Amino acid sequence: MSNIYIQEPPTSGKNLKPLSCICGLIFTQVLMKTSAGEIDIELWSKETPKACRNFTQLCMEGYYDGTIFHRVVPEFIIQGGDPTGTGTGGESIYGRPFKDEFHSRLRFIRRGLVAMANAGPHDNGSQFFFTLGRADELNNKHTIFGKVTPLK
Repeated sequence: MSNIYIQEPPTSGKNLKPLSCICGLIFTQVLMKTSAGEIDIELWSKETPKACRNFTQLCMEGYYDGTIFHRVVPEFIIQGGDPTGTGTGGESIYGRPFKDEFHSRLRFIRRGLVAMANAGPHDNGSQFFFTLGRADELNNKHTIFGKVTPLK
């Protein structure tokens, strides 16, 4: 397992512009700046190293800059991460879709979880979503790699 995402220095955030969705890495946290405000995300890199590395590297490369949340399902999810804004685009840092990472302690039991969106098993790219409530039907279908935390 690579630890490169832990060794990379945090960004200062000085160059971030408030577009639709911009990320800056802060240790094991990602501060996402959106047109509706900031979202602080705690990453679970021990349980889901591939998903966390993919997400943080895409953030640091500016991949999500200017993207939109293209899918909003009330009381279910808010989805983003597609540079085309259609829900059909996106890619991973690995050059191909990467495998799901499921962990027995990570379940869709509450609001504020962050997970990879996919079109089927082992088809993870750049798209992700936030849960807006409990979503048991998503367990063992989508990799949960973090949670929304209160802004400090």
